[in-house]
Amino acid sequence: MSAPVVRFAPSPTGRLHIGNARTALLNFLLARREGGRFILRLDDTDLVRSTQEFADGIVEDLAWLGIVPDITVRQSERTALYDTAVERLIAMGRLYPCYETAEELERRRKRQLARGLPPVYDRAALKLTAEERARLEAEGRRPHWRFLLEHRVVRWHDLVRGDSHVDCASLSDPVLRREDGTYLYTLPSVVDDLDLGITHVVRGEDHVTNTAVQIQIIEALGGAVPAFGHHNLLTTASGEGLSKRLGHLSLKGLRDGGLEPMAVASLAVLVGSAEAVRPVASLDELAGLVDLGRLSHAPAKFDEAELEGLNARLLHAMPYETAKPRLVSLGADGGPAFWDAVRGNLVRMADVAMWWTVVAGEITPVVTDADFLAKARALLPEEPWDGSTWKRWTDAVKAETGAKGRALFMPLRQALTGLDHGPELAALLPLIGRAKVAARLEGRTA
Repeated sequence: MSAPVVRFAPSPTGRLHIGNARTALLNFLLARREGGRFILRLDDTDLVRSTQEFADGIVEDLAWLGIVPDITVRQSERTALYDTAVERLIAMGRLYPCYETAEELERRRKRQLARGLPPVYDRAALKLTAEERARLEAEGRRPHWRFLLEHRVVRWHDLVRGDSHVDCASLSDPVLRREDGTYLYTLPSVVDDLDLGITHVVRGEDHVTNTAVQIQIIEALGGAVPAFGHHNLLTTASGEGLSKRLGHLSLKGLRDGGLEPMAVASLAVLVGSAEAVRPVASLDELAGLVDLGRLSHAPAKFDEAELEGLNARLLHAMPYETAKPRLVSLGADGGPAFWDAVRGNLVRMADVAMWWTVVAGEITPVVTDADFLAKARALLPEEPWDGSTWKRWTDAVKAETGAKGRALFMPLRQALTGLDHGPELAALLPLIGRAKVAARLEGRTA
């Protein structure tokens, strides 16, 4: 296939959630793998709810995931293109003015439902004479404009769902432009896809019906129809739909919660696919796992508990050189030996700061048996210490005191770390050092 040109087209009316990230990643990874281009298109035609703060937030959230667009465009700056398309569609008789109010349309819809008919617009506006339209406008009415659908079955091969079709006879002619001259989603999306040379449109399955309408508009404007793929949607663990306005699983919230972007990306892409969900260390590796044709057709649940497990597994496998910049920023760079000692106990990277305090800072020892600890202190080997020191020391303490198992190890762990759990002390002991170990065994803060 030729290098794809894809787009991610969020509206800047809220922060991105994990479902938005799924769409963005599927597009970005497709372009990355095939040497294509990824375009960020901000659908900001809703001038009331769109804000610069949300637009900046979208860019920030994508960058956190590792997604940097090749270009970014805003629909609010492209109105002239849409106006030109409208003029063309009017000239060819495919866009027609309608004067019904929202209340009139709602009454008509209810009457149709009461009669057992589908609530499809009846095209009454097409029957208006020039005189009737003039009279309505003299009353102060301004038209909204509908696209005249051809009542035919529109077919396409969906990259996810296979051969697909929609019978457009079952649809209302869509409104493309409002009474005030502003545009709804459909026309700007089509015009931008044509103008930007979009070759593949990968988006949620809630857009399937839109696709039939958009294909008709594309064909009316003489454009090339892109390949469409409609992926399954993500829900919360309880099956609830995601919403930007409600802040469900927002990327900002996940980032502020200390989660790794690749853990989030791994779950967002692999859940609901034929691939086993697992932590993937890089976007390049993740791109190699994306197969749109093997995505499930059922909604996929995004479980935050599963995300935490993935996050931990990603950190446990992370090499020191990858972790080092983060350790430096947290003031916890204890070198490869420290990282190897503690990474298996991390759920979030921020947890490393606590273990750095245990090793290099001051803690308050937990003393449960002062006599036992005094005997252990007396048996401390001289330095230098290495990975074998812990066993030599505890063997000596066991021989001296008769303690074994939990009775041997737990008092030492609590005294040396202030905790009853954590990394292997064989690895921590040389990092803590003899002076701190001796002080903590005496119950002193060190």
